[in-house]
Amino acid sequence: MTAILVTGGRGQLGSALRRHSWPDEVRLFAPARDELDLFDPAAVAAFLRERRVAAIVNAAAYTAVDRAETEIAAAFAANAQIPAVLAEAARQADAALLHVSTDYVFDGKSARPYDVGDPVNPLNVYGSSKAAGELAALHAPRAAVVRASWLVGRDGANFVRTMLRLASERSVVRVVADQRGAPTIAADLADALATIALRMAADRSAPPGVFHFANAGVTTWRDFAAAIFAEGARRGLSAPRLEAITTTEYGAAARRPAHSLLSTRRLEQDYGIKPRPWIEGLTGLIGDIIGDDA
Repeated sequence: MTAILVTGGRGQLGSALRRHSWPDEVRLFAPARDELDLFDPAAVAAFLRERRVAAIVNAAAYTAVDRAETEIAAAFAANAQIPAVLAEAARQADAALLHVSTDYVFDGKSARPYDVGDPVNPLNVYGSSKAAGELAALHAPRAAVVRASWLVGRDGANFVRTMLRLASERSVVRVVADQRGAPTIAADLADALATIALRMAADRSAPPGVFHFANAGVTTWRDFAAAIFAEGARRGLSAPRLEAITTTEYGAAARRPAHSLLSTRRLEQDYGIKPRPWIEGLTGLIGDIIGDDA
């Protein structure tokens, strides 16, 4: 029996990890906050030791990008302190640590997709806290960091759910058109994380380090919204008129990278994982959300 610990198991990605079809020989632990205090090193170490955890998938995170500009301590506590606690506990338990990070560690000035070795230069507090978390996680003897971009899933608050809600409330929706990247379907990322975690748990020579995951293709938030509305309309939902705006016009508290496309080349080379196009995943995702909300 292989024991896997998923932290942040009630969040968007954590829910997808719990929903993943794990092999029968896997025992999955996804404790709630009141069941395991991730800020308590002794409690985390005891949890891993008592359950003989072979791998940790850290999906716990502070993800309120704009609020992080004022809630700096909270962002760094969740995004940097927790990975440090998990890295030390993983060292003590001889467990693999798989930590999820973000495209927001980059400044968006690259004209090509970001490779895993490109220098980080976050533009906001959230990105800075996640960059610090990467360094903390990589202190574990067997650690992998997986950066993802524009995460969307059937659970929690995300861009797809927001656009579907706005489609039912407004005749015109204004969406930023000057940021480019690639959506990540939470269920697809969960599949990739499970593949990596299981291999790292079973094989001490499994490749560690930094990897990127995003569904294939490139888009803007405006064009992503257009695809969401088109798929919704195909299913009988309202399709509002889209109005393209600039990042400046949107006026968010936190600066965003204008270009955050991630190269998934190393993930394919080392683990044989080739993400499918995001537009393919979007169809099933919207079906899941509509079915859940019906």
